[in-house]
Amino acid sequence: METAENFPADVAPGGIAGRTPADFTELLSRAYELGELIKQSALAAEYVYCKEQVELDGGVRSLSLEFAKAKERFAECERFGRFHPDYNEALDRVYEMESKLDGIEPVRQFKAAEQAVDTLLHDVAMLIARAVSDSIKVPDNDPNPKGCGSGGKCSCGGGGCG
Repeated sequence: METAENFPADVAPGGIAGRTPADFTELLSRAYELGELIKQSALAAEYVYCKEQVELDGGVRSLSLEFAKAKERFAECERFGRFHPDYNEALDRVYEMESKLDGIEPVRQFKAAEQAVDTLLHDVAMLIARAVSDSIKVPDNDPNPKGCGSGGKCSCGGGGCG
């Protein structure tokens, strides 16, 4: 793999003639600065606040323990597949506990704040990637991805899609 430091400044890939390519240390420094700006944002502050509210809520703590036990029991059943006699019951219990947790206001607020921060981080990653090239893949947490690399069809012309 070649890096920009292997090329003269006027032929660095994607570079502008006459400009020196950024030093790796400078890039890391700027990334750190960007991270600090994001940490100081209102979205990050709301996320931290909501997380603290969830951690302080006794009802959430108690349901979280029940949820963890339900997931553990389901994992035991899952080792043997859906033909385990308690598979469906264990799965239903996981869904029930998850639904109860989702019904608690601080949990809903936390999940919304978490999603907002995740979206911000993904958008920043997309902006950085697109500044370099339109073909750079940027992962996200979308459980139903679309386009390239998701198993679905797209029109990128790359030949690797559905």
